[in-house]
Amino acid sequence: MATRLMIVDDSSVIRNRIARLVADSRLADVEICGLAGDGLRALDLARELKPDLVTMDLTMPEMDGEACIEALVLQLPEVRILVVSALADRTTALRAVMKGAHGFVLKPFRDEELLNALLELKV
Repeated sequence: MATRLMIVDDSSVIRNRIARLVADSRLADVEICGLAGDGLRALDLARELKPDLVTMDLTMPEMDGEACIEALVLQLPEVRILVVSALADRTTALRAVMKGAHGFVLKPFRDEELLNALLELKV
C-alpha cells in the first residue's frame, strides 16, 4: 500500500517543488494525497484524506504550522510530520518536535536533503 503524503506550505512554488521531488524513484511508494496553503485547510484535508506523512511549513496564514502540528497529532496520532521551514532558530525546531514533528528541513533546501528526510520519515 502506498504511503500517503500531504504537502502544507503557503508557497505554491514550494508545494510544487516538493511534489516534483516525490516523483523520485526512491519514493516510488509515496503518493501525494493533498496540498494545502494554510493550517486550517490542512486540517480539513487531513480529516478527509488521512495522510501518513505531512510536510509542514511553520509560517502560514489562517493557522501557523505549530498550531497545525498540535491539531494534526490529536486528529491522526500516527501521522509523521516533517517541518520544512525558513525559521532556523533551534527553539522553533525544538518546539515543533515537542508538539509532534518528526524532523526539520531548513529552507532553502537542497533536493537531496529533502529526499533523504522523507526517506527517513517514511520508515
